[in-house]
Amino acid sequence: MTRTAVIAGVGPGLGESLARKFAAEGCRVALFARSADYLEDLAADLPDPGEGLAVPTDLTAVEQIRDGFETVREAFGPVDVLVNHASAASWTGLMDTSVEEFEEAWAVNGRGAFACSQEAVDDMLETGGGTVVFTGATSSVRSLGGAIGFTAAKFAARGMAMDIAQEFGPEGVHVAHVVIDGQIDSPGVRERSPDRDGDTFLDPDEMAETYWHLVERDDVGTQPFEVHVTNGPRNSEFI
Repeated sequence: MTRTAVIAGVGPGLGESLARKFAAEGCRVALFARSADYLEDLAADLPDPGEGLAVPTDLTAVEQIRDGFETVREAFGPVDVLVNHASAASWTGLMDTSVEEFEEAWAVNGRGAFACSQEAVDDMLETGGGTVVFTGATSSVRSLGGAIGFTAAKFAARGMAMDIAQEFGPEGVHVAHVVIDGQIDSPGVRERSPDRDGDTFLDPDEMAETYWHLVERDDVGTQPFEVHVTNGPRNSEFI
């Protein structure tokens, strides 16, 4: 089965690994992000038998999201898989966070994922089902303190994922929320922490295998809602 997948929020690291993995499995992969040049280069370099489509999109802009999905439908047809992967960090606490910074985190993690999910699920209901995966974080389920914008937005996205799962699971739409507990390896992370032990990073290629496993399972009734990814033993009080 050839699937059409939208990855909303693609950059070096896990977003790129997801694109490459899905393409290697034969998907037509649409790449959403603001970096047009990067997206074009990645779309042209995806492995066979997949096909890539760069869709430069500001994921805080609902109309751009809707236009982006129309572009995907015109090129590839209806969407079978959506990964809500975009994230806007806000690493400050209550008194140091401006309203604008708080709203920016919400606009990407909340409103952007909402608009993408509306578009994708509408297609899935017409075609008999599909998969929506939300990229979460430890802060999605357990506050770490001092990152109120990020935490609030990630909590909201997890709740949204759960609500969509409950509403549309009976219609064949599988929704999964991936809790990432650790720092994902990427060129930027390595540059900022050149002396850090590589074993302490999460391998994005291995993580992409987990995401693909969520997509390829056929029986919606036995699929997990939440998957936890860590780079070693971790406190699991929130499971």
